[in-house]
Amino acid sequence: MPFMNAMPGAITQGIIWGIMAIGVYITFKILDVADLTVDGSFATGGAVLVVLVTSGQNLYFAMLCAFLAGCLAGLVTGIFHTKFGIPAILAGILTQLSLYSVNLRIQGDMANLPFAYMNYKYPITLRNVSKTLLPVNVSKDNELLQMLTRFCNQSLLICVIISGVLIAVLYWFFGTERGHALRVTGSNLAMARANGINTDNNKIIGIVLSNGIVAMSGAILSQYQGFCDVNMGRGAIVIGLAAVIIGEVIFGKIFHNFALKLVATIVGGIIYYVVITLVLNLGMKANDLKLFTAIVVGIFLGIPYWKAQFTQRFSGRKAVEEEKEVAENA
Repeated sequence: MPFMNAMPGAITQGIIWGIMAIGVYITFKILDVADLTVDGSFATGGAVLVVLVTSGQNLYFAMLCAFLAGCLAGLVTGIFHTKFGIPAILAGILTQLSLYSVNLRIQGDMANLPFAYMNYKYPITLRNVSKTLLPVNVSKDNELLQMLTRFCNQSLLICVIISGVLIAVLYWFFGTERGHALRVTGSNLAMARANGINTDNNKIIGIVLSNGIVAMSGAILSQYQGFCDVNMGRGAIVIGLAAVIIGEVIFGKIFHNFALKLVATIVGGIIYYVVITLVLNLGMKANDLKLFTAIVVGIFLGIPYWKAQFTQRFSGRKAVEEEKEVAENA
């Protein structure tokens, strides 16, 4: 039961990190660019939101500013990559490195900045993740039903709505002429240039959009956990890749529509956090989570390769057997 009681929180966190994984999906799968800026821009979004809200600004205005701050971080990486000729992975590392100092400045040279729920009312918080919105009282009669009603809580439902709206907007955007140009840029750079597409500008737009979404996810996580930390984005790229790869491996053969692929990424984030919650309940030390994450991502990254190798060998054996059968019949 402790594991099931922790499920609403695990699913909520999985959706939040799944939103971040959508940003990773844009660069990793659509643009075919390895962008490591996300480890820094994730914390930037959280820092901007907490500082603005604690200074008296509107929460939704602070969310917009967090998104724009992430876009600015992505713009720096895009310029480094396209205008300075720096490889994308190195450009992302440079921006990520500089964002550590920038985030400290934003937080007033404090590594950790609290965001008290009692002083500032915000809709997504860990405090209400176990409180159901259903108007029925079943807690005294049925323990299983009580647990199930916890899935109908404010934080979880708002995260579902945010992820749904984000997927709908991205589905619309990537269906436009600009969106198709971005997808062509990632699919075949030479063909895109041959058709007169400005691939450098498209790369910048894609990286900017990606980091804006990542920063927005960081802002949501800061609301949820009640603080921002300068190190909260460390390892975010690995979690994002885990969500993308898990979603692709499990749903790749089923989901072919672009919107459904984004849904698979969100579900991948949920599966990742449910597994993390499970292994923690089984007694795994929290200090080993980074190692466990790396192993999980490595395995899921290797599955498509192993599958291709198996298919190739099976096809080769089948072809040899067919040739032998033809020879014998002749």
